[in-house]
Amino acid sequence: MIRIKVPATSANIGVGFDALGLAVSFYGTVEFNASDEELQIGGCPKKYQNKNNLIYRAFVNGCEYLKKDVPNVSIDINNDIPIARGLGSSAVCIVAGLKGASAWFGDRLSDEEILNLATKIEGHPDNVSPAIYGNLCASINHDGDIQVAHYKVDKSLNFIAMIPDYHLSTEAAREVLPDTMSYADAIYQIGHLGVLIKALELGDMSMIKSAIVDKMHEPYRKKLIPDYDQVAKICEEENVILYISGSGSTLMAIAQDDQVDSLFDKISSQFPNWQIKPLSVDTTGATTEIV
Repeated sequence: MIRIKVPATSANIGVGFDALGLAVSFYGTVEFNASDEELQIGGCPKKYQNKNNLIYRAFVNGCEYLKKDVPNVSIDINNDIPIARGLGSSAVCIVAGLKGASAWFGDRLSDEEILNLATKIEGHPDNVSPAIYGNLCASINHDGDIQVAHYKVDKSLNFIAMIPDYHLSTEAAREVLPDTMSYADAIYQIGHLGVLIKALELGDMSMIKSAIVDKMHEPYRKKLIPDYDQVAKICEEENVILYISGSGSTLMAIAQDDQVDSLFDKISSQFPNWQIKPLSVDTTGATTEIV
């Protein structure tokens, strides 16, 4: 049996729109076994138990890249990462499928090959990069050449995922964005992004608070999240930092150790139907285990 474990990811992180992604300690696990049937899938709703399943499609893609026949396979999914919540659920599926194909044929795919294949399926590298490598990643797609810079986030920082009981599609979140932005705002984003990355490395909450404030996407997307203003008010009262994870609807708070419990209690009390998950940075990325 092949077991692939992939971390959820939180992309954008304020000013890092379509560039930054962070791996967090919230995981999806997928097991691959030989099967007498062409395809068996368990652990997910019946509508995903077919050849259109994203994990299987990525698995097939990996086999085809390796020029191998697609084997009969049983796929068992244990994944609590919710879809359409801004936590990289599709990246988890894609990376798991590709890593599964690689392991099936003796770890034939390098991380760089998996990154390129995953980016082609996903369309962008900001979630798949940290899902593969862990930690904080800044990614670019330069004419099809995917480049990733890796950073370590200070261990003093906690990331509290506040996951609403409603989804927000990436398509809807992109439709609200303007087609252009001013030269001045572009300069603002570039400068703040550089400072934010260093602030996350240092664990400097004051610097993060100044650098993370975005002008490119959050002012538009927050209007699609009905409870954004209420959560923002609580975070301000608790002196923690708030950003929209990916395209939403998850809101992510950055807090120090002594702030986590109070924030957890207040958000849980105010939004009893939400999932509130205190997380740390995943430093490993996707892992493969042969059982």
